[in-house]
Amino acid sequence: MCCLALILILLHSCSQCEASRGVDLEDLASNNTWVIAYSSSCSTTCGLGIRTQRLCPLGTDDKANSPTCRVRQVQCLDNWQCGLQTQTATAGQYLELDCLEEVMEAMGRFAFVVSWRFARGIITTNNRFFIRRDVPGLDRVILNPVKEEDAGTYRCDVLDTSYHRVKRMYKGLKVLSARVLSLNFTKGLTEWEKPGEINEPVVTGKPYPSSTVRNVVLLSLSISITVALIVFLGLFAFSYWKRSTRKDPISHEC
Repeated sequence: MCCLALILILLHSCSQCEASRGVDLEDLASNNTWVIAYSSSCSTTCGLGIRTQRLCPLGTDDKANSPTCRVRQVQCLDNWQCGLQTQTATAGQYLELDCLEEVMEAMGRFAFVVSWRFARGIITTNNRFFIRRDVPGLDRVILNPVKEEDAGTYRCDVLDTSYHRVKRMYKGLKVLSARVLSLNFTKGLTEWEKPGEINEPVVTGKPYPSSTVRNVVLLSLSISITVALIVFLGLFAFSYWKRSTRKDPISHEC
């Protein structure tokens, strides 16, 4: 009996398979079946993004130009880890650290749950150094003004309405004192290369008066003449002494 029941079940399943094979594309088209004719890449490389898709009825010949096709946008998530981003700020300026950014804000900032953690004084992705940080704005940290003790790494985690993590991002912040020399080389190079200011000497203070310049020139000239006379007299004395020493042996021989 068991074998007979098993054979009946197999025959019934095979009949259902044959019936499903008999369904052709025309039957699907009559049931308003839509297919994805085109799908773009995700708008972001990390975190929740938007993908554009073109839907066309099944059996449409020219799907790209068919008026029956429609376009829709759907959410996409390729990778929820965004890694570490670093930036440098000067103490006293205004700074915002945005977690949702443009794409997720377009979806609605209140559709997400954002939490922040902070590792003071170090740039790291090691989670054991982070402590919870209360942020009134939820989606962004506002530092106004930036202080030197604000330096460190800020970590934000984003959850959707189903409490699934859709983004984690680290923002490393380096804070320079306002008394420190600016390290913006590009800006300094632009200032140096302004038209009309290239290779022009910068004169600061008042020039020396003409009398001072004349006295310096006369003093230099007198010193030069004195040194030249001393050198000349030294050479003359040396040559005289040398000639006298040559004559002495001759006088002794006589």
